[in-house]
Amino acid sequence: MDTISVNQFRDNLKTLVEEVVSTHEPLKVSRRAGDDFIVMSAEDWQREQETLYLLQNSDLMRQMSKSLTTHSNNTGYKPTDEQMNEITGI
Repeated sequence: MDTISVNQFRDNLKTLVEEVVSTHEPLKVSRRAGDDFIVMSAEDWQREQETLYLLQNSDLMRQMSKSLTTHSNNTGYKPTDEQMNEITGI
């Protein structure tokens, strides 16, 4: 993550925001007072929030772990050809 001063951020606001949104790379803005902040796109922020929710939900984490195990062992649910056609719209 790149870091710039608040003065650089202010002077180049439009360009830096466009870069953050297009590259999906957050930008750390440092302030003399020491209260730094991060600039990131709304899409990336939402993705981070969803990830945090999943990581904090022990039931979902157990389900994902079990699913990964059954997938790795090739013992998970296998839809029929008819179900796959319905899912894929073929």
